[in-house]
Amino acid sequence: MLDSTLFLFMMIGLLGIGSQWIAWRFQWPSIVVMSVVGLLAGPIFGFMNPEETFAGVYEPIISIAVAIILFEGSLKLSFREIKGLERSVVRIVTLGAFLGWILGSFTAHYVAGLSWAVSFVIGGLLIVTGPTVVLPMLRQAKLKPRPASILKWEGIIVDPLGALLAVFSYEIIRFLVLEKVSVTELLLFFLVSGFAVLLGWLLGWCIAWMFKHGYIPEFLKSPIVFVVVILCFTIPNEIMHETGLLSVTAMGVTMANMNISSINDMRHFKENISVLLISAIFIMLTASLSLDTLLSMLEMEILWYVILMLFIVRPLSILLSTIRTELSLKERILVGWIAPRGIVALTVSGYFASVLVDEGFEDASILVPLTFGLVFSTVVVHGFSITWLAQKLGIAANATPGVLIVGSNHFTIKLASALRDLEVPVLLTEASWDRVQLAKQNDFKKVYYGEILSEKTEYRLDLTPYDKLVAATELDSYNALVSTNFMAEFGRSNVYQLSLKSNEEGHLNDLAHTTHGNILFEEGMSWEALMKRIEHGFVFHSEELSESFILEDYEARLSDDSVMIAILKNEGSVQFFTSENKLEGQPGDKVLSLVTRQEA
Repeated sequence: MLDSTLFLFMMIGLLGIGSQWIAWRFQWPSIVVMSVVGLLAGPIFGFMNPEETFAGVYEPIISIAVAIILFEGSLKLSFREIKGLERSVVRIVTLGAFLGWILGSFTAHYVAGLSWAVSFVIGGLLIVTGPTVVLPMLRQAKLKPRPASILKWEGIIVDPLGALLAVFSYEIIRFLVLEKVSVTELLLFFLVSGFAVLLGWLLGWCIAWMFKHGYIPEFLKSPIVFVVVILCFTIPNEIMHETGLLSVTAMGVTMANMNISSINDMRHFKENISVLLISAIFIMLTASLSLDTLLSMLEMEILWYVILMLFIVRPLSILLSTIRTELSLKERILVGWIAPRGIVALTVSGYFASVLVDEGFEDASILVPLTFGLVFSTVVVHGFSITWLAQKLGIAANATPGVLIVGSNHFTIKLASALRDLEVPVLLTEASWDRVQLAKQNDFKKVYYGEILSEKTEYRLDLTPYDKLVAATELDSYNALVSTNFMAEFGRSNVYQLSLKSNEEGHLNDLAHTTHGNILFEEGMSWEALMKRIEHGFVFHSEELSESFILEDYEARLSDDSVMIAILKNEGSVQFFTSENKLEGQPGDKVLSLVTRQEA
């Protein structure tokens, strides 16, 4: 077993990010891959045990990482996102959470055989889902905006509430059963919870105010935010366990709704940190489990408990709490099924298992295997079923990946129409009203009128159905800016822009040395060159490849002035020709090109 702390840090990072890459490469749920890798490295093969190696710093590392992840997730909770869904969100995080707590507690008592005291603690704790598991699943599944927003809000808001319910249940046990606390100490729980929310709001407001008025330089913004998040979490958490989660959530939601452009500027950095922390924590937690814990998951009472939580408790609590809300029956079914448990459930259950056993509740010793059984089951079952179920219910984004084209002009309008005729979902975006009308006059109606870089667009425009972005305006600098802005969301390989203008007039083209999207088509095929072809009557034409008519045959048949645009793969995806890649066509693929009328 590894006992070198430095080497263990390296292995955790390698296994975590390696798991993320494997999940991306094979389109598997990343949480599932990380859990399996952690179990193989830890209890199964005994290669590492981070809890033993890190000893006293293990829990603080986990706690701070969870706080940062929860804060990063809560920064995405803008109230504008749930406009029209307010009733559903409020019902789910209040009535739905309460029903889940009560039903889960009864299930723990009558099925898992736990005492009432321990049942109410674990029942409160296991209502949590959390951003560590929900957000990666949503990224993978590409749901439509309404169910995705509901699951995201529930995961982030209920995360601290579940931990607080467990703390509240524990305090009630000590007051009613053990008689170790007074009414005053019980009231302290509510006071500390209120203080945690107030502190989070105050710190969030102060940071936002300082950002707005320029009191923090750009290079210090991210470091200051992370230090304040740790402060926001630690102060209430030192007073009462788990109240820090409530504080950082309040801080994140406050900042998310104060319209701070600096937060959006830091978004990609924060998301990268969050991915790194999630990867590391899942490896650490699963690798620290014992083999006895894994074997005890196979006991019948735990198996039955997991089955009932999956198929009865969660669906019933959501279906009942969302009666007469804005959600359709199909959306309620999906939300009622998807409830993966994650890091908070694992870490907090370990804490309560130890304190309850110390208080004399011997049955609390099965809390960790019980919790991990539910965590692993929900992560696997929900991770592999969310996309399938959403597609069956008709609330997934279009199964065929689409193309988002920025800029409305004669070239992009004809390109969009050609892709539409090939049954590729395509959307034009344009900030000029006159150019929006130009597209509609040319029989292309799917146009978004608005600035693609505007913050408003983030909430009004659903980008989920599109996995490729083409920046094709006449301005190289704007195309580069759009490409750079959306690289983190679409992936560098899926962002394209037109070729930079030539320097025939001797002007220095600074953009050639800066970050930009993949350069479309052949070298020098700029906006002007493409528009000139359109003016001379060139048209878009597609042709299907076969065993006897391969891509090289098609290319040889084209004139020198023709431009090969893209290949529509047999399974529906689009691959654009660029100045650097060499696409390969297969029988059944369709090649789209800009050709003379004689070649069409």
